[in-house]
Amino acid sequence: MLSQQPIECPNALLHNAAQYAPARTAIVNATSAIAMESAYLAQKAGLVEPVLVGDKSIISRLSKDMGWDLSKVEIHHTANEEEAAKISVLLARSGKVNAIMKGQIHTDIFMKAIVNRETGLRTGRRLSHAFYMSVPGSDRTMIITDAAVNIAPDLETKKAIIQNSVEMMHALGNSKPKVAILSATEEVNPQMPSSTDAATLTEWAREEVLDAFVFGPMALDNAISPEAAHIKGIKNPVAGKADILVVPNIETGNAMFKQLVYCDSACAAGIVLGASVPIVLTSRADPPAARLASMALAAIVAHIT
Repeated sequence: MLSQQPIECPNALLHNAAQYAPARTAIVNATSAIAMESAYLAQKAGLVEPVLVGDKSIISRLSKDMGWDLSKVEIHHTANEEEAAKISVLLARSGKVNAIMKGQIHTDIFMKAIVNRETGLRTGRRLSHAFYMSVPGSDRTMIITDAAVNIAPDLETKKAIIQNSVEMMHALGNSKPKVAILSATEEVNPQMPSSTDAATLTEWAREEVLDAFVFGPMALDNAISPEAAHIKGIKNPVAGKADILVVPNIETGNAMFKQLVYCDSACAAGIVLGASVPIVLTSRADPPAARLASMALAAIVAHIT
């Protein structure tokens, strides 16, 4: 990492989550140390009431290694990843859990159970991912979307991405967030599809997204820097003050959030939105602070949706 400053779970996010009862959260195939440690940290912080799904013998062994007493923790024994995903989704569909966290399970198996049209967690809205980013020493936060689920979103997908992220900001207490639709310019250029999409989405949002300021196309500097926007004479409610950055494709979002993490020690709390419950997608590379922040974010959204 270029930055040597430790990554910190933002206290504001923990304080926000503390106003709600712990979210009952299914840990899907909780058969890895990372999954178990994430659930344990979130339980200790009062964020979640974990429901462990997976091979009970492996879960018991891991808990003993950690010193975690599972006598009061609900466990559902499953023989494999597919069964763990199926049981976890069923728990969510029946209202027995109100959030899901990915454990030791392949992402394709995990998501296949969630998006199943008959037995999954679809709501009619397209799923999208959002990273809630915070940097040590700064009170400013912002959402980057979509950096993990939608590869090359079309206009309809971008509409869902905007709606999902705006609703998440509402859950976090921002009643009218500022949404920047990113491109490489503020001018519409027919040779740059991200700019034409952004202009179309801005017009659409004027009628359809009344609880947020939405503007694009915008280059990154003018979306987040008041000074840059002022120098360039860009005047709109979003300029320099964006709360949500809607990226044109997954490559842009992936590079942007990783740059913040590895160069600025940002904490990236990420969840999937648009399903009937919030979904935490953990990675083996996530530091403990980011996993805890993701669970806090899911706990907040779980009690609003």
